[in-house]
Amino acid sequence: MTAAIPTPDLQEELTGVEPATVSGRAKKRLTSRWASLAAVVIAVLWTLPTFGLLLTSFRPELAIRTSGWWNWFSDPELTLANYDDVLFGGTSLATYFVNSIVITIPSVIIPVTIACLASYAFAWMKFPFRDTIFVAVFALQIVPLQVALIPLLRIYVGADLNGTFWPLWISHTIFALPLAIFLLHNFFREVPVELMEAARVDGAGHVAIFMRIMLPLVTPAIAAFAIFQFLWVWNDLLVAITMATGAQDVQPLTARLAELVGSRGSTWHLLSAGAFVSIVVPVIVFLFLQRYFVRGLLAGSVKG
Repeated sequence: MTAAIPTPDLQEELTGVEPATVSGRAKKRLTSRWASLAAVVIAVLWTLPTFGLLLTSFRPELAIRTSGWWNWFSDPELTLANYDDVLFGGTSLATYFVNSIVITIPSVIIPVTIACLASYAFAWMKFPFRDTIFVAVFALQIVPLQVALIPLLRIYVGADLNGTFWPLWISHTIFALPLAIFLLHNFFREVPVELMEAARVDGAGHVAIFMRIMLPLVTPAIAAFAIFQFLWVWNDLLVAITMATGAQDVQPLTARLAELVGSRGSTWHLLSAGAFVSIVVPVIVFLFLQRYFVRGLLAGSVKG
C-alpha cells in the first residue's frame, strides 16, 4: 500500500487554508516566507559587527587607524602581522592561551565526573536523608556567585593555594555542581525501572549498572552540560581576576585581554586579533560537538 501524493493544485489549496488551532496558525506564520526573510535579515545584522571585527583583525595597523573596516572592499589588503604580534610579541597571549586550556579542561572534567556519580546516587541509591540532601544541593543554586568569592579566596590564601591553578579548578567545580547534579539527576531518574530491575536480576551491581547502562544512555545530556561548562569557564573573567590576581603564571586569556583594553585601548590591531584568538577554541568545540549538544537538549523533551 502506497501513500497518496497530493497534486500541486491540492498542495496550493492546502497552503491557503487557515489552520483551526492557535498553535497551527502560529506554526504557519513562523514558517512563512516573510518569517524566513526576517530571520535572514536579523542573522545578517547580528553577524555584521563580528564580521567587521574579524576583518579588522587582519588589516594592517595603519589602515585600521585611518579608515573603517568597510574600506577593505575598496582596498583589499590583509596581513597576519597582528596575530603574530599579539601571540608572540609583547602581549604574549600564547602563554595565557595555554593557561586558559589548563584551567578549562580540569574545570569541566572534575564537576561533570562528580555530578554523574552524585546524580546516580540521588536517583537510584537509598541512603538516609537522601531527599533532604538533594534539596539542599539544589538550593545552593540560589547563592550568588559574588557573595562566595571573597570567603573562598580567604580559604585559599589560608591553605597556601594562592598563585596556583587549584583555586580556579575548585571554584569552577563548586559553582557548577548544584546545577549539574540537578540536571543530570533528572536524566538518570528518567531511565525505566524495568531496565534497572532486569540488570539486577542478571547480577549487576551499582558500578556495573552505572558504567554499562546509565552512562551510555545519558551521554547526550552529559555532553550538553560539558559544552555549557566549557564555554562558561573559558569566557569567565570574574572568577579569574579574583582568584588569579597578581599571579600572571595562572591568569587565563580573558584576564589578559581585560588588561590590554585598559593599557592598550588604542591598539585596535592587537585587541581585535586577541579577541578572535580567545573565541576560536569555543567556536571549534561548539561546531564539533553541536550534534551532542542538540541531542542533549532534545533528550528531555521526548521522554515520557
